[in-house]
Amino acid sequence: MNQEPFSLWVYLSSQPLLWLVVTLWAWVAADRIALLARRAPIVNPVLIAILIVSAILAATNTPYAVYFEGAQFVHFLLGAATVSIAIPLVRNRSVVRANLLPLLAALIVGSMVAIISVIVLGRIFGLPHDVLVAMAPKSVTAPVAMGIAEKLGGEPSLTAVLVILTGVLGAVVVTPLMNAFRIRDYAARGFAVGLASHGIGTARAFVVDPLAGTFAGIAMGLNAILTSILTPILVHWLL
Repeated sequence: MNQEPFSLWVYLSSQPLLWLVVTLWAWVAADRIALLARRAPIVNPVLIAILIVSAILAATNTPYAVYFEGAQFVHFLLGAATVSIAIPLVRNRSVVRANLLPLLAALIVGSMVAIISVIVLGRIFGLPHDVLVAMAPKSVTAPVAMGIAEKLGGEPSLTAVLVILTGVLGAVVVTPLMNAFRIRDYAARGFAVGLASHGIGTARAFVVDPLAGTFAGIAMGLNAILTSILTPILVHWLL
């Protein structure tokens, strides 16, 4: 009788669909927790979902490869989500054209600072070359960042972790930081967080204000393109 729950788990854990369900359930639970906390910046649903899934994997001694086999459909959707970034860019092209020069200036400076600062700090602390390469594209969305790191000889899995950490940190600090600097323009707030914290920051921007979310999406899309161009140049120059 005592073996029945264990036998059931052995059967379920061998089914790929289980981990997709676990991933979706973890997100729904995390989002519910964030809602109960009135969407406070510190209560980030992405971070909570990661902790829930990690705890389940650790408790069941499940290898990541087994988990990924079931949850890879979510990974597949990252590509579609990245392409969909073009939608707010097209819908708001008139606003973008009207503010083209300041947007381009912010984009170029922000993208370069994100790459150069992490490489310089990494060199100060004596980090190895492959780690520095993996860190360089941390401020763009995961599929793009992992592709850049892989092409330059970095470790894509480390890049993915750094991308998530960057996004979560940006989503947590953006609201109090912008309030502290008394930046009230939601377009500027959104563009800044989308530029620095990619999709996770953009999701947070949409929670705060639709205009902020729109400009965060625009910044995320443009930064993905620019970072793909600048990272090989800056990595070669600095390393």
